[in-house]
Amino acid sequence: RLGVSNWQKRKAEAKKKIKDAAKKLIKIASKRLEAKSFLININNREYEKFCSTFPFVETDDQLNAINDVINDFEKGIPSDRLIVGDVAFGKTEVIIRALFLAAKSKIQSIVFVPTTLLSRQHYNNFKKRFNLFNIKIAEVSRLISNNEKNQIYNECNDGKIDILIGTHALLNDKLSFKKLGLIIYDEEQKLGTLQKEKFKDITPNAHVLSLS
Repeated sequence: RLGVSNWQKRKAEAKKKIKDAAKKLIKIASKRLEAKSFLININNREYEKFCSTFPFVETDDQLNAINDVINDFEKGIPSDRLIVGDVAFGKTEVIIRALFLAAKSKIQSIVFVPTTLLSRQHYNNFKKRFNLFNIKIAEVSRLISNNEKNQIYNECNDGKIDILIGTHALLNDKLSFKKLGLIIYDEEQKLGTLQKEKFKDITPNAHVLSLS
């Protein structure tokens, strides 16, 4: 009931949580403004060969988005880019090419997704594209045993995994990286704001790509 003491208490608690969250977001954004991004080499010799493994003809919108991301990499500062498009319009290919360039520059990447189904779908698709180019991919979700997860966490810490795909299992405190420089949120509107900010806080100089 509105107006009773219990309601006033809950409202005050909610206000405090909102203020605390806002302070944290501002602090992270400030750190990113002062940071320099990791160097991602866009002149990789294998890049054109990798692009040729895409089984479709790129649309103009895809090519524009890919070029925008590459331009972000050249600026030397952490970028935040949102890519919006309907299902099956080719957003995934944009991030795949970004992931390739990062991996070939010895930069680790994560792909954070809201569902186990999407995580497994990305894992299977990425393996087909990346395996030929000696890029190591791993996945963490409820489909992966705890022993496997612990091994993956250790390999990420040692820099042995180039691309890590996963659900909220990525938020495990055991997970750390040797050189995390690219953060990707797929279906970012379904992920919590503070959950997404955790990775920016860990690595303020990482590039961020969000798909919606």
